[in-house]
Amino acid sequence: MQSIAPPANFAEWRSLARTLLADKIPPQEVFWQRDTEEDSLFSNPTPLPKIPGQLKVPAAFIKIAEAVSCHRSGDQWPFLYSLLWRLTHGERHLLSIASDPELHRVQSMAKHISRDCHKMHAFVRFRKVGEDPKTGREQFVSWFEPDHKIIRLNSSFFRKRFANMDWSILTHDECMHWDGQKIRYTPGVDKSQAPDSDALEDLWRSYYKSIFNVARVKVKAMQSEMPKKYWKNLPEAQLIEDLISNSSHHVDEMLRSPPSPEKPAPQNDYLKGLRELPEH
Repeated sequence: MQSIAPPANFAEWRSLARTLLADKIPPQEVFWQRDTEEDSLFSNPTPLPKIPGQLKVPAAFIKIAEAVSCHRSGDQWPFLYSLLWRLTHGERHLLSIASDPELHRVQSMAKHISRDCHKMHAFVRFRKVGEDPKTGREQFVSWFEPDHKIIRLNSSFFRKRFANMDWSILTHDECMHWDGQKIRYTPGVDKSQAPDSDALEDLWRSYYKSIFNVARVKVKAMQSEMPKKYWKNLPEAQLIEDLISNSSHHVDEMLRSPPSPEKPAPQNDYLKGLRELPEH
């Protein structure tokens, strides 16, 4: 039995997996340890050397493995290696077998990651903290609490979306920083390191209030898309409960209001000509 310490990320897992494949070690002979205090105290995993080379597997597997490597459970490593072993030992079409239990488990993890990434894209709120005196670029900081370790997985999205400003996204796991040239990473920090507010938040709250449609609000659906765990970090969240509680009052006012008078048809020669065309 080969005992292996949990890899820190996808690149580390891929290097370990290459070594295991090269040594022809099947999945059932590998014990992927959990990253717990008990493991660190009472176990002594065998280190594996890194070897070069590319894995000849479907690109779809690499994509899903990179995503699932961000799962916080730590259960993904044996499933990924088992799928990799099978893909390279005669089951080339494994990814098309939806009923396969191992594949189903990995795909379920991938959905968790996809949803978490979507939430990060939607709920990161940057706060202005200053301006670089040399470049004149505005500097922003955001605090976010993802369910999984998805910071690096989202780097491309935020780099493209906010390329014209300097920013940092802080989390417990890891922090990501963009300076207009490259992204760098630093260890995770506590929420106390993030700013509480900035002058732009009043403008954002005013905008959110103006677009909040009281006639169409569905509380359960809204909370499904915007779970309450994110509210404490969203400036507009301070308005949500009041807007919801007053929604019925505003709807009643809308229903009691007389309908707006119908606007006359525009005087347009082209439209007039169309109306005068003979019917066939």
